[in-house]
Amino acid sequence: MNILVTGAAGYIGSHTCRYLAVHGHQIVAYDNLSRGHRQAVERALPNHPFILGDLHDVSLLRGTMQKYQIEAIVHFAAFALVGESVENPELYQHNNVEGTRCLIEAATKEYVQKFVFSSTTAIYGEPESIPITESCPTRPISPYGQTKLDVEQLLQQAHVKHGLGFAALRYFNAAGADPAGDIGEDHDPETHLIPIVLQVALGQRADISVFGDDYATPDGTCVRDYVHVLDLADAHLRALDRIQERQSIQVNLGSGTGHSVMEIIEAARAVTGQEIPTAVVARRPGDPPLLIADNQLARDTLGWQPQHSSIEEIMSTAWNWHQSHPQGYRSTNDKATG
Repeated sequence: MNILVTGAAGYIGSHTCRYLAVHGHQIVAYDNLSRGHRQAVERALPNHPFILGDLHDVSLLRGTMQKYQIEAIVHFAAFALVGESVENPELYQHNNVEGTRCLIEAATKEYVQKFVFSSTTAIYGEPESIPITESCPTRPISPYGQTKLDVEQLLQQAHVKHGLGFAALRYFNAAGADPAGDIGEDHDPETHLIPIVLQVALGQRADISVFGDDYATPDGTCVRDYVHVLDLADAHLRALDRIQERQSIQVNLGSGTGHSVMEIIEAARAVTGQEIPTAVVARRPGDPPLLIADNQLARDTLGWQPQHSSIEEIMSTAWNWHQSHPQGYRSTNDKATG
Protein backbone atom coordinates (compact mmCIF):
# COMPACT_ATOMS: atom_id res chain seq x y z
CA MET A 1 0.00 0.00 0.00
CA ASN A 2 0.89 3.66 -0.31
CA ILE A 3 0.86 4.82 3.33
CA LEU A 4 1.05 8.34 4.77
CA VAL A 5 2.75 8.29 8.18
CA THR A 6 2.34 11.42 10.30
CA GLY A 7 4.81 12.03 13.10
CA ALA A 8 7.26 9.94 11.10
CA ALA A 9 10.29 11.67 12.67
CA GLY A 10 9.31 10.65 16.19
CA TYR A 11 10.39 7.68 18.26
CA ILE A 12 7.64 5.16 17.49
CA GLY A 13 6.92 6.76 14.11
CA SER A 14 10.44 6.29 12.75
CA HIS A 15 10.63 2.66 13.90
CA THR A 16 7.24 1.89 12.36
CA CYS A 17 8.18 3.61 9.09
CA ARG A 18 11.20 1.36 8.73
CA TYR A 19 9.20 -1.73 9.66
CA LEU A 20 6.44 -1.00 7.14
CA ALA A 21 8.96 -0.23 4.39
CA VAL A 22 10.88 -3.45 5.06
CA HIS A 23 7.58 -5.30 4.61
CA GLY A 24 7.08 -3.84 1.15
CA HIS A 25 4.91 -0.78 1.69
CA GLN A 26 5.56 2.60 0.07
CA ILE A 27 5.82 5.20 2.82
CA VAL A 28 5.31 8.95 2.61
CA ALA A 29 6.67 10.50 5.81
CA TYR A 30 4.95 13.64 7.13
CA ASP A 31 6.21 15.70 10.09
CA ASN A 32 6.61 19.35 11.08
CA LEU A 33 9.83 18.51 13.02
CA SER A 34 8.65 20.51 16.04
CA ARG A 35 9.64 17.59 18.26
CA GLY A 36 10.84 14.88 15.93
CA HIS A 37 14.28 14.41 14.39
CA ARG A 38 15.01 14.68 10.69
CA GLN A 39 17.85 12.17 11.13
CA ALA A 40 15.41 9.59 12.49
CA VAL A 41 13.19 9.64 9.43
CA GLU A 42 16.14 9.89 7.02
CA ARG A 43 17.73 6.77 8.52
CA ALA A 44 14.46 4.88 8.75
CA LEU A 45 13.38 5.79 5.19
CA PRO A 46 16.42 6.64 3.06
CA ASN A 47 14.55 6.20 -0.24
CA HIS A 48 11.06 7.43 0.55
CA PRO A 49 9.58 10.94 0.27
CA PHE A 50 9.49 13.23 3.30
CA ILE A 51 6.98 16.08 3.54
CA LEU A 52 7.71 18.90 5.97
CA GLY A 53 4.22 19.96 6.92
CA ASP A 54 1.69 20.65 9.65
CA LEU A 55 -1.49 18.72 10.40
CA HIS A 56 -3.57 21.89 10.19
CA ASP A 57 -2.59 22.39 6.53
CA VAL A 58 -5.50 20.56 4.91
CA SER A 59 -4.47 21.72 1.45
CA LEU A 60 -0.99 20.23 1.80
CA LEU A 61 -2.40 17.03 3.28
CA ARG A 62 -4.87 16.60 0.43
CA GLY A 63 -2.23 17.45 -2.17
CA THR A 64 0.12 14.88 -0.65
CA MET A 65 -2.59 12.22 -0.63
CA GLN A 66 -3.41 12.95 -4.26
CA LYS A 67 0.19 13.04 -5.46
CA TYR A 68 1.21 9.77 -3.83
CA GLN A 69 -2.16 8.00 -4.20
CA ILE A 70 -2.37 7.37 -0.46
CA GLU A 71 -4.43 4.33 0.51
CA ALA A 72 -3.89 4.32 4.27
CA ILE A 73 -2.79 6.62 7.09
CA VAL A 74 -0.78 5.78 10.20
CA HIS A 75 -1.11 8.68 12.60
CA PHE A 76 1.51 9.27 15.30
CA ALA A 77 1.78 13.07 15.29
CA ALA A 78 0.84 14.36 18.76
CA PHE A 79 2.26 16.07 21.82
CA ALA A 80 2.63 13.49 24.59
CA LEU A 81 3.87 15.07 27.83
CA VAL A 82 1.31 14.64 30.61
CA GLY A 83 2.72 17.45 32.76
CA GLU A 84 2.83 19.86 29.84
CA SER A 85 -0.76 19.00 28.98
CA VAL A 86 -1.83 19.95 32.51
CA GLU A 87 0.01 23.27 32.26
CA ASN A 88 -1.21 24.05 28.74
CA PRO A 89 -4.34 22.06 27.86
CA GLU A 90 -5.23 24.46 25.02
CA LEU A 91 -1.99 23.56 23.23
CA TYR A 92 -2.87 19.86 23.42
CA GLN A 93 -6.41 20.46 22.26
CA HIS A 94 -5.16 22.47 19.26
CA ASN A 95 -2.37 20.11 18.26
CA ASN A 96 -3.72 16.66 19.11
CA VAL A 97 -7.44 17.05 18.54
CA GLU A 98 -7.88 19.88 16.05
CA GLY A 99 -4.83 18.74 14.06
CA THR A 100 -6.27 15.25 13.81
CA ARG A 101 -9.67 16.66 12.84
CA CYS A 102 -7.94 18.27 9.83
CA LEU A 103 -6.21 15.00 8.96
CA ILE A 104 -9.49 13.07 9.10
CA GLU A 105 -11.16 15.74 6.96
CA ALA A 106 -8.44 15.41 4.33
CA ALA A 107 -8.59 11.60 4.48
CA THR A 108 -12.35 11.41 3.98
CA LYS A 109 -12.30 13.94 1.13
CA GLU A 110 -9.58 11.93 -0.60
CA TYR A 111 -11.39 8.64 0.01
CA VAL A 112 -8.67 7.10 2.17
CA GLN A 113 -10.34 4.08 3.80
CA LYS A 114 -7.74 2.85 6.33
CA PHE A 115 -6.57 4.82 9.36
CA VAL A 116 -4.37 3.51 12.20
CA PHE A 117 -4.19 5.76 15.25
CA SER A 118 -1.57 5.89 17.97
CA SER A 119 -3.70 5.92 21.13
CA THR A 120 -2.69 5.33 24.75
CA THR A 121 -3.47 3.61 28.02
CA ALA A 122 -3.85 7.11 29.48
CA ILE A 123 -7.45 7.08 28.25
CA TYR A 124 -8.27 4.68 31.13
CA GLY A 125 -7.02 7.04 33.86
CA GLU A 126 -6.79 5.15 37.16
CA PRO A 127 -8.25 1.74 36.25
CA GLU A 128 -10.66 -0.11 38.49
CA SER A 129 -9.09 -3.51 37.82
CA ILE A 130 -5.82 -5.06 36.64
CA PRO A 131 -5.04 -6.26 34.01
CA ILE A 132 -6.70 -3.53 31.97
CA THR A 133 -9.15 -4.73 29.34
CA GLU A 134 -10.71 -2.69 26.56
CA SER A 135 -14.02 -2.78 28.45
CA CYS A 136 -12.57 -0.79 31.36
CA PRO A 137 -14.16 2.66 31.74
CA THR A 138 -12.33 5.43 29.88
CA ARG A 139 -11.80 8.21 32.41
CA PRO A 140 -8.62 10.16 31.56
CA ILE A 141 -7.08 12.15 34.40
CA SER A 142 -4.87 14.35 32.19
CA PRO A 143 -5.63 16.62 29.24
CA TYR A 144 -3.20 14.47 27.21
CA GLY A 145 -5.26 11.33 27.86
CA GLN A 146 -8.45 13.24 27.13
CA THR A 147 -7.15 14.38 23.74
CA LYS A 148 -6.41 10.79 22.74
CA LEU A 149 -9.90 9.72 23.78
CA ASP A 150 -11.36 12.69 21.87
CA VAL A 151 -9.53 11.55 18.73
CA GLU A 152 -10.86 8.01 19.10
CA GLN A 153 -14.34 9.56 19.19
CA LEU A 154 -13.59 11.64 16.07
CA LEU A 155 -12.55 8.46 14.29
CA GLN A 156 -15.71 6.72 15.42
CA GLN A 157 -17.76 9.58 14.01
CA ALA A 158 -15.91 9.38 10.67
CA HIS A 159 -16.38 5.62 10.74
CA VAL A 160 -20.16 6.02 11.05
CA LYS A 161 -20.50 8.97 8.67
CA HIS A 162 -17.97 8.13 5.96
CA GLY A 163 -17.24 4.42 6.39
CA LEU A 164 -13.66 5.08 7.50
CA GLY A 165 -12.03 1.87 8.66
CA PHE A 166 -9.81 2.54 11.67
CA ALA A 167 -7.76 0.95 14.39
CA ALA A 168 -7.02 2.70 17.69
CA LEU A 169 -3.98 1.04 19.21
CA ARG A 170 -3.75 1.81 22.92
CA TYR A 171 -0.08 1.64 23.88
CA PHE A 172 1.27 0.90 27.28
CA ASN A 173 4.95 1.88 27.90
CA ALA A 174 6.85 1.91 24.59
CA ALA A 175 10.52 1.07 25.09
CA GLY A 176 13.65 -0.32 23.45
CA ALA A 177 15.18 0.49 20.07
CA ASP A 178 15.93 -0.99 16.68
CA PRO A 179 18.71 -3.59 17.14
CA ALA A 180 20.63 -1.87 14.33
CA GLY A 181 21.31 0.90 16.85
CA ASP A 182 20.94 3.81 14.43
CA ILE A 183 17.50 5.01 15.57
CA GLY A 184 16.13 5.16 19.09
CA GLU A 185 14.49 7.20 21.82
CA ASP A 186 15.47 10.88 22.04
CA HIS A 187 13.07 13.24 23.81
CA ASP A 188 13.63 16.73 25.18
CA PRO A 189 12.78 16.76 28.00
CA GLU A 190 13.12 13.05 28.65
CA THR A 191 10.31 11.73 30.87
CA HIS A 192 10.46 7.97 30.29
CA LEU A 193 11.99 5.75 32.94
CA ILE A 194 14.30 3.53 30.88
CA PRO A 195 16.13 6.36 29.03
CA ILE A 196 16.49 8.28 32.31
CA VAL A 197 17.96 5.22 34.06
CA LEU A 198 20.41 4.77 31.18
CA GLN A 199 21.39 8.45 31.41
CA VAL A 200 22.45 7.70 34.99
CA ALA A 201 24.47 4.74 33.71
CA LEU A 202 26.17 7.11 31.24
CA GLY A 203 27.02 9.57 34.02
CA GLN A 204 24.67 12.23 32.66
CA ARG A 205 22.59 12.22 35.85
CA ALA A 206 23.76 11.65 39.42
CA ASP A 207 20.96 9.25 40.33
CA ILE A 208 17.48 8.07 39.44
CA SER A 209 14.56 9.41 41.45
CA VAL A 210 12.18 6.70 42.63
CA PHE A 211 8.79 8.31 43.19
CA GLY A 212 7.59 6.40 46.23
CA ASP A 213 8.55 2.99 47.62
CA ASP A 214 5.45 2.34 49.72
CA TYR A 215 2.93 1.24 47.09
CA ALA A 216 0.98 -2.01 47.46
CA THR A 217 3.33 -3.82 45.07
CA PRO A 218 5.90 -6.57 45.74
CA ASP A 219 8.81 -4.13 46.25
CA GLY A 220 6.81 -0.99 47.00
CA THR A 221 7.51 0.75 43.68
CA CYS A 222 5.12 1.34 40.77
CA VAL A 223 4.64 -1.45 38.25
CA ARG A 224 4.24 -0.78 34.53
CA ASP A 225 3.84 -2.81 31.35
CA TYR A 226 6.69 -2.26 28.85
CA VAL A 227 6.31 -3.16 25.18
CA HIS A 228 9.13 -3.08 22.64
CA VAL A 229 8.85 -0.47 19.91
CA LEU A 230 9.29 -3.16 17.24
CA ASP A 231 6.34 -5.08 18.65
CA LEU A 232 4.31 -1.87 18.38
CA ALA A 233 5.44 -1.49 14.77
CA ASP A 234 4.34 -5.05 14.05
CA ALA A 235 0.89 -4.31 15.47
CA HIS A 236 0.53 -1.38 13.05
CA LEU A 237 1.42 -3.62 10.12
CA ARG A 238 -1.14 -6.19 11.23
CA ALA A 239 -3.80 -3.53 11.76
CA LEU A 240 -3.29 -2.22 8.23
CA ASP A 241 -3.70 -5.74 6.87
CA ARG A 242 -6.91 -6.38 8.80
CA ILE A 243 -8.85 -3.11 8.64
CA GLN A 244 -11.70 -3.24 6.19
CA GLU A 245 -14.03 -0.47 5.08
CA ARG A 246 -16.58 0.33 7.80
CA GLN A 247 -14.64 -1.69 10.38
CA SER A 248 -13.24 -0.36 13.66
CA ILE A 249 -10.64 -1.97 15.93
CA GLN A 250 -9.73 -0.74 19.42
CA VAL A 251 -7.13 -2.80 21.26
CA ASN A 252 -4.56 -2.61 24.03
CA LEU A 253 -0.91 -3.09 23.11
CA GLY A 254 1.13 -4.25 26.06
CA SER A 255 3.27 -7.23 26.95
CA GLY A 256 0.80 -8.40 29.59
CA THR A 257 3.62 -8.46 32.15
CA GLY A 258 4.45 -5.82 34.73
CA HIS A 259 7.86 -4.66 35.94
CA SER A 260 8.44 -2.41 38.92
CA VAL A 261 10.66 0.66 38.92
CA MET A 262 13.26 -1.21 40.95
CA GLU A 263 13.14 -4.18 38.58
CA ILE A 264 13.84 -1.82 35.69
CA ILE A 265 16.78 -0.33 37.57
CA GLU A 266 18.14 -3.81 38.36
CA ALA A 267 17.81 -4.81 34.70
CA ALA A 268 19.73 -1.69 33.70
CA ARG A 269 22.47 -2.49 36.22
CA ALA A 270 22.78 -6.00 34.78
CA VAL A 271 22.97 -4.80 31.16
CA THR A 272 25.24 -1.79 31.67
CA GLY A 273 27.44 -3.02 34.50
CA GLN A 274 26.97 0.35 36.21
CA GLU A 275 25.92 0.96 39.82
CA ILE A 276 23.05 3.39 39.01
CA PRO A 277 22.41 5.13 42.36
CA THR A 278 18.80 5.72 43.39
CA ALA A 279 17.08 8.37 45.50
CA VAL A 280 13.62 7.68 46.92
CA VAL A 281 11.46 10.80 46.81
CA ALA A 282 7.78 11.59 47.37
CA ARG A 283 5.10 9.97 45.30
CA ARG A 284 3.83 11.84 42.25
CA PRO A 285 0.14 12.73 42.32
CA GLY A 286 -1.96 10.45 40.14
CA ASP A 287 0.57 7.61 39.78
CA PRO A 288 -1.41 4.34 39.98
CA PRO A 289 0.43 1.45 41.67
CA LEU A 290 -0.17 -0.97 38.77
CA LEU A 291 -0.77 -0.57 35.03
CA ILE A 292 -0.69 -3.87 33.15
CA ALA A 293 -2.40 -4.71 29.87
CA ASP A 294 -4.74 -7.50 29.04
CA ASN A 295 -3.64 -7.96 25.41
CA GLN A 296 -5.88 -10.90 24.52
CA LEU A 297 -8.08 -8.85 22.19
CA ALA A 298 -5.03 -7.71 20.20
CA ARG A 299 -3.93 -11.33 19.94
CA ASP A 300 -7.35 -12.45 18.78
CA THR A 301 -8.12 -9.50 16.47
CA LEU A 302 -4.71 -8.81 14.96
CA GLY A 303 -2.98 -12.14 15.40
CA TRP A 304 -0.40 -10.11 17.33
CA GLN A 305 2.02 -11.51 19.87
CA PRO A 306 4.93 -9.56 21.37
CA GLN A 307 8.23 -11.06 20.22
CA HIS A 308 10.76 -8.58 21.61
CA SER A 309 9.22 -7.37 24.87
CA SER A 310 11.23 -9.29 27.45
CA ILE A 311 12.75 -6.70 29.74
CA GLU A 312 16.21 -8.06 28.87
CA GLU A 313 15.76 -7.41 25.14
CA ILE A 314 14.13 -4.03 25.75
CA MET A 315 16.98 -2.91 28.00
CA SER A 316 19.74 -4.32 25.77
CA THR A 317 18.49 -2.60 22.62
CA ALA A 318 17.87 0.66 24.49
CA TRP A 319 21.40 0.55 25.94
CA ASN A 320 22.88 -0.15 22.50
CA TRP A 321 21.24 3.03 21.21
CA HIS A 322 22.01 5.28 24.20
CA GLN A 323 25.60 4.08 24.57
CA SER A 324 26.39 4.78 20.90
CA HIS A 325 24.33 8.02 20.89
CA PRO A 326 24.85 9.56 24.35
CA GLN A 327 23.41 12.88 23.13
CA GLY A 328 20.75 11.23 21.00
CA TYR A 329 20.65 12.47 17.43
CA ARG A 330 22.95 15.34 18.43
CA SER A 331 25.82 13.02 19.29
CA THR A 332 29.06 14.41 17.79
CA ASN A 333 30.57 10.95 17.32
CA ASP A 334 27.69 9.97 15.07
CA LYS A 335 28.81 10.37 11.47
CA ALA A 336 25.24 9.98 10.23
CA THR A 337 24.11 13.07 12.14
CA GLY A 338 23.89 16.12 9.93
